[in-house]
Amino acid sequence: MSAKSQIIDSFDPNGVGEGGTLFGLPFDENTAELIVVPVPWEVTVSYNPGTADGPEAVLAASPQLDLYQDDINDAWKMGIHMIPIPDHIKVSSNNFRILSSNYIKFLEEGSPEQDQERFSAVPDLINTACEEMNAWVYDTVKKYKSQGKLVALLGGDHSTPLGMIKALSEEHDSFGILQIDAHADLRVAYENFEYSHASISYNALKYSQVSKLVQVGIRDYCEAEAELAQSNKKISTFYDKSIKEALYEGKNWRSICDDIIRELPDKVYITIDIDGLDPKLCPNTGTPVAGGFELEEVLYLMKQVVRAGKEIVGFDLVEVAPGPGEDEWDGNVGARVLYRMCNLYGVSQKRLSFK
Repeated sequence: MSAKSQIIDSFDPNGVGEGGTLFGLPFDENTAELIVVPVPWEVTVSYNPGTADGPEAVLAASPQLDLYQDDINDAWKMGIHMIPIPDHIKVSSNNFRILSSNYIKFLEEGSPEQDQERFSAVPDLINTACEEMNAWVYDTVKKYKSQGKLVALLGGDHSTPLGMIKALSEEHDSFGILQIDAHADLRVAYENFEYSHASISYNALKYSQVSKLVQVGIRDYCEAEAELAQSNKKISTFYDKSIKEALYEGKNWRSICDDIIRELPDKVYITIDIDGLDPKLCPNTGTPVAGGFELEEVLYLMKQVVRAGKEIVGFDLVEVAPGPGEDEWDGNVGARVLYRMCNLYGVSQKRLSFK
């Protein structure tokens, strides 16, 4: 009997979830088929901090979830494991966050002439730090992909998946990105940070293997981003306002999901910024925006993506930030998104099956 079989036979999925393990599951990196890579990073956050604590918040809340999925056979048996949260990434984030936040304040004050020399080197320092984080993500994703694992990423701010997208661009000749988000993230080096969380989609499009970017739920964006989305044939944007107007006028969500899926190529990477949801579900995220989706609307779309035969090649969940004190709400919602996405990813990759 294999080590994984022994673990499955001895585990009670109806019992109390064990704290300190993702979803209370008993698997390690050897026996799990899906590895979650936590990236506690928030150096370029431009509004409220906290998302560097996102992986820890999701991990802490996750054992409270029930494992049963009513439409997927024995979902928990695939095995999901989150590797240890990397201390060196968290320390680097904390250190460079002090530098970046002071620089952002300098910009917000109109870049006073007397401070320009003092802050002139900051963008290069931040960009170098982000490159080092990207390299760690890339190397870590490549390591587990080479072992035949499915890999998901848990941020951290929205800059964190770029290294994973780079790794996937070396594995696949062509794939699309499905982005759930309140923001377009198409800014060019926002606040002079090349790897800003507000620039992730712009940066991802630099990889020629990314054949399509389908954005869903966008409701807070600048004119330059709107112009780029309009002019770049690789980009299809389903704005929150347009979606809501269609719903108010009688179109159903299934039909809108079909429209979204028609824009996707056969292979799809999914990036979910938690602020794509209604902020009642993520009140402490870094840049909350009124409007957004109910949780089940997003998860229904993801299920339809799989039902349509699209191959999910990877996914991330970013911008989860814990509330003050003992408030686990953001972590709880984030954990539910993560668990469902892991299982749908597993179905797409034929590690699991729908009932």
